[in-house]
Amino acid sequence: MAQSLAHVALVVRDYDEAIAWFSEKLGFELLADEYQAEQDKRWVLVAPPGSPPGGTSLLLARAATPEQAAFVGDQAGGRVFLFLRTDDFDRDHAAMLARGVTFVRPPVAQPYGKVAVFLDLYGNRWDLVQFSAAPAPSPAGRA
Repeated sequence: MAQSLAHVALVVRDYDEAIAWFSEKLGFELLADEYQAEQDKRWVLVAPPGSPPGGTSLLLARAATPEQAAFVGDQAGGRVFLFLRTDDFDRDHAAMLARGVTFVRPPVAQPYGKVAVFLDLYGNRWDLVQFSAAPAPSPAGRA
């Protein structure tokens, strides 16, 4: 059996502000932006630059109810929610700082690689991480 994650839903306040932030601040590519009239919503997919075709992408899902809106910016209860893997930590960290991305934990070297925690436009915590070449323990315990 072969399985993989296709999309991860990220609840957002507004489609266009989220598309702008992910494309301008993180350099993500807009893969799809299609209006679905029967549900009065948009199917919006973004992915990091250099992602393989058919790789995991973010589904930007606009909050449609007050209950959903309550989770915008707090999808993981204050823990790191998503992990952005890079092949050049220093390059991407510097570019993100230059674009105004807020880092709440500075870069540190861990047994599994180099990592820093940043916030998305709503306050969700992300890791920017460059994993070491050698197999290492999972970073899950540090989030």
